[in-house]
Formats: sequence, C-alpha cells, structure tokens
Amino acid sequence: MPSARRERVITFVDRVIVHLRAGDGGHGCASIRREKFKPLGGPDGGNGGRGGDVVLVVDPGMTSLLDYRRNPHRRAESGTAGQGNLRHGADGSDLILPVPDGTVVKELDGTVVADLVGAGTKVVVARGGRGGLGNAALASKRRKAPGFALRGEPGEEKHLVLEVKTVADIALVGFPNAGKSSLIAALSAARPKIADYPFTTLVPNLGVVEAGDVRFTIADVPGLVRGASAGKGLGFEFLRHIERCAAVAHVVDCAASEPDREPLADLAAIRAELEAYGASDIDGIPLHERPQLVVLNKIDVPQARERALEAAPRIRAEGVPVFLVSAVTHEGLRELAYAMADLVRQARASRPPTQAPRIVLRPEPIGETPFTVTRRGEAFVVEGEKPRRWVAQTDFGNEEAVGYLADRLARLGVEEELARLGARPGDEVIIGDVSFDYEPAVPAGVGHPLGPRGADPRLRGRSRRSRPSDGEGFEPVDDGDTAGVEIDFEGYGNDDPDPERAR
Repeated sequence: MPSARRERVITFVDRVIVHLRAGDGGHGCASIRREKFKPLGGPDGGNGGRGGDVVLVVDPGMTSLLDYRRNPHRRAESGTAGQGNLRHGADGSDLILPVPDGTVVKELDGTVVADLVGAGTKVVVARGGRGGLGNAALASKRRKAPGFALRGEPGEEKHLVLEVKTVADIALVGFPNAGKSSLIAALSAARPKIADYPFTTLVPNLGVVEAGDVRFTIADVPGLVRGASAGKGLGFEFLRHIERCAAVAHVVDCAASEPDREPLADLAAIRAELEAYGASDIDGIPLHERPQLVVLNKIDVPQARERALEAAPRIRAEGVPVFLVSAVTHEGLRELAYAMADLVRQARASRPPTQAPRIVLRPEPIGETPFTVTRRGEAFVVEGEKPRRWVAQTDFGNEEAVGYLADRLARLGVEEELARLGARPGDEVIIGDVSFDYEPAVPAGVGHPLGPRGADPRLRGRSRRSRPSDGEGFEPVDDGDTAGVEIDFEGYGNDDPDPERAR
C-alpha cells in the first residue's frame, strides 16, 4: 500500500501572475421598423451594451493573494447586443477584485501600473469594449436606412503581476532565531509561530503596538543569512514587505552559540545585506539609510547579557540608539516601545499632507496625426487607435459595412497617406488583424450611387478577406471572379454622422 504524501498547506501568497479580460461590447443591431400602414418606418436597431471593466480595490480584510494563485484567470461580463425597436443592449457588470493593502500592480516587464495603498483605493486595469452602434444611430441624410450595424469592441486583455508590500511603520530584521517573532508577540497581540529551530518564520508577521498616544505597526520577515543578496535563505525574498517601513530595528541574538557569531559581526552582516538589497519605497530612501535602532535580545541569558553590555557602547558611538531587552522576561520592552513610537511620530510629521485623489484629464493633442503608415517589406501597415478600433467594429460579411469603413478611413486621411508613400494597386495594406489589397481612389468628381441595403456597388465582382476566424487565418468571401481585396477608399457618404459623436 503506497504511503500518503504530506504536503505543506500554502496559506500566504505575496506574488502572483493574473490573466484578466474585460468584457466585450455588445454588437449593434441592424433592424428596419415594419409596421402596418407605415412602409417607411426607418431604421430602429439599438446599440450594444458596454463591456464590464476589471477593477482592483484594496480590501483591508485581505492579507494574501492566495485566491488568485488558485484562480488566476478572471473575466468581466460582456455587454449584450442591441435589438430592434430601439432597444439598447445592457452594459456588462464590472468585475471588482479585492486585493490586500499595499499591493503593487506591474506589467510582465516590470513596469508599475499602480501602487494601491489605503482602504478603498481602486484602479481600472482592463477596460471593457464599447458597444457597437445600431443602424438607427448610423442613419444620415444620404444613408437613410443603413443595412448594417457596428460590432462591439473586444475588451482589453491584461497579464499582470500582483505583489504585496506590507504597510508597516517599523521593520524588524535579523538572523534566524534572533527572537523577532518573540519580540512581536511580547510587544503586541500578534501570535506568530515560535520555536527553537532556524527559519521558524516562513511568512511576514505584523503586530500593532501602542505606546502612549502613538499606535503603530511592526513587521518582521524570515531571518536573513550571510549571502542573502545572492539568493540564500528565505528573508531576502520577503524584504519587499518592509520597503514601506519608516525605520528599521536590528534584532541581534546575543545568546548565539556558534563560534563565528558575535553581536557586532551579526549587525554588520545584516547591514551589508540591506545595502545589497538597495530597494526604496519611502521618499526614495534605501532600507540601509533609514532611521535605525539596535535591539540586543535575549539578555535573560547571563552570557548574552555580558555580550550585550560589551557591544552596546561601541554601537552607541556610531550614533545609533541601543536597547537591551528580553522577550521572555519583558525587560527593556517598555523603553523600546516608546523609542519606536518616537521614530514613528517623527516620520509621520515629516511626511507631506495627504491630498485628495485628483481626476487627470488627458485630451488628445490638437494637430497630431491619429494614425501612422509604415512600410514593412511589400506591405503597408496602418497603426493607430481609430483605424484599429474601426476595423474591430466592422462586419466584413456585409458589403455596406466594408464600404462604410473605407469612407471613414478616407476621411481620416489614410488613402492620401498611402498614395504619398507610393502604394500601388495590389499592394497589401494591414490594419489590426485584417489585410486588404490596395486599390487607388477613383478620379475626383466621380460619385458612387448607393446600392440596396447591405450592398456596396464598389465591391461588386470582387472578393475580400475577413477577420481571422477561430485562429485559422483569413477566410476569403468571393463575390465574383476577381481575386484579392479592392476597396476604394474614396467614396460616398461624406455627410454621414461621425459615430464617435453619436455616442
């Protein structure tokens, strides 16, 4: 009978990669009102609903990212499609994801997206797609009854890294078994695991201390060892949890029995590891340059008291406060707590006042080209927010919708820029995930009559390529014998309303 394998249950997770997808916008509806005795009822297709956003919100009740380790894929609700009789689709619900206080949101390349500190702080990390306009919103004086509607835009998809940096005032650092957990248990109501073997602490611990009228938090990480900056031990991995701390308390084990252990040597080694870490989060000050105090612990042991009394004057000579304490007998803890409170009070007084969140508006620059055209080999690539969005909104199974896209691109100046760069008939033009075969504009003054709903005379006898379907590439839709896509960017409908303004 095979023996059962015992696995350690993970309850604390401080770094995860999440895959988030905002909701897609609902498609617009192409509908014509049909009612008895009203043969010209007109278009009445409604707009699609907006897709839901993905929002991260600080929840003080959360202390770990364990839920996201178990379920890293999250998706917001999509908007519903519009319907006839001017019925608009419903908006998708936003996906609200709670995260611990002090969570840093990063791109996979390390770019910081947001630093969430304070209960209720939120950030939209993935925006839902816009709903497509129905044919009622696309009607104009010339195109009175459009036979098409705009598709909903896909929601943003993001792959992000969530990291927790504990929000505390005082950081306790030291070698394994230096007594940091015992110190937190003696100073506060926290009850971390305490044992007589190294690396008892596997996750950061927090404790709340009151000294006089000051209430503050202290945090410790798994013990540091020599060479932590090179990846040894556990503490270096968790040092980001004390990056926000205003001061550092070095906890030194004066009762260490190893022959190479001595208080001053231990203190120098820990300072060297903090300097090697070099991270900063408070006013750009690295950990090793912040206000410090030294705690010579375990003086209830006679030999440890002798070592502490010998090392204390030499440390004070450096201008660093020193406290001789015992977490077992509570000797010296009162003086230590008030000294920590003074450091916290000074740090809080020196911080700038908290300002209310401001709404930042970033209007588009006037005169800036909304697109770019670059040549890549034999193809011309059109890039820009508007062209990309317009292609995503187009139903390539509807000729009139394709002609409408060509008119929008022509009004934007894409046709003119392609001609300037020397595009010739048959050259490939790529916009987003769709490619076309370029066809020059017809001479000025030559108009195109409107065809029946859903059709465009300019596309008669031609074939076109649609958007990728199920990841299998472009599917040709033949309307005649001529191969390739030939879309004339110069066309009718210049008096059509701007869909961007119709929202």
